[in-house]
Order: sequence, then structure tokens, then C-alpha cells
Amino acid sequence: MIKRPAQRVAVLIDAQNMYHSAKHLYDSKLNFPDVVRAATQDRQLIRAIAYVAKSKTGEELAFFEALVEGGIELRVKDVLEFSSGMKKADWDVGMTIDAVKLAEKVDVLILLTGDGDFVPCVEYLQARGVIVEVVAFSQSASSELKGACDIFFDLSEDAQQFLIRSGAKTPARRTTRKTSK
Repeated sequence: MIKRPAQRVAVLIDAQNMYHSAKHLYDSKLNFPDVVRAATQDRQLIRAIAYVAKSKTGEELAFFEALVEGGIELRVKDVLEFSSGMKKADWDVGMTIDAVKLAEKVDVLILLTGDGDFVPCVEYLQARGVIVEVVAFSQSASSELKGACDIFFDLSEDAQQFLIRSGAKTPARRTTRKTSK
């Protein structure tokens, strides 16, 4: 698949999914603005939106500020806390609805997620002529999602370029990058 400078691109970021993948695989945080720049390359970025969860303590506010300073819009949802102690802030439907809304305004939609729940969204967008790229760590990305997208950008291939180190965990095994469908 050829990437052209005239392509209009939107990036939708599943912040929780990508945060936990970087933390689990590399004991690090992900530099989201750097990932957006690398994924879009020289193409025309129309919008970059991160879907985030806000806790009662507000400990993530510095993270939110860093995203905004990096040119990323935020969609914020409060974390739901259940009586069992379980916490949840699922953005899958919100991301999918925004993807559908943006489909008529962009040539390429980039999903930063490894969540296989997005496969029907990918297929819907492709049926409408939108090129769908997925950016994630191969080791934590759904094989169905990797197979469904037009291009899979494996952050694991050069993880150090995109990580903000907070520990010293050894990087996971590298895998090959899918360049086209």
C-alpha cells in the first residue's frame, strides 16, 4: 500500500489499551505524540483523538496535558467503579462511532489499539473505501485485527523510539511488519 502526502488521515487512540500494552511488555510509557507523527508520516493529519479515562483522584491529569500539548484531542470518560472493586472505562463504541463519522472526511484512518473488538469497525470502514491502518505492539495485538487492516505498523520493531522508560524490563521478541493486505 502506497502512502501519499495528499492523503487525509485521522488517528484514533485507545489510550488504555496502548498504555497497558507498553507497561506490560516494556515496563514503560508510550510517547503518543511521537507515535502519531511516525504513523502519519508526511501525510495530512486531520485529527488525532485519544480516548481516555479520568479517575476520582485525577492522577492522570499530567498525562492528559501532555497529550494536548502534543496536538492530540481528548475524549474523556469517568472511570466506573463497581461494588466488586472492578473499574471500567470502555471506549470501544465511542471510538467506533467517531471512526464512522470521520470516514467521509478522510482517506486513511489509523487505529492505535490491539483490541480485536475493532475488526467489524475496520471492515465497515474498508467497505466505504477508507484505508485502515493499525498501530500496536504485535505481541499484544489481536491476530484478527492485524489480519483485517490494510497496514499493520508494529511498534515492537523499534519500540525504543516510542517508549518513555520507567523501568528496566527486557523488550519482548520482535516480529515482522505487515506492509499491505
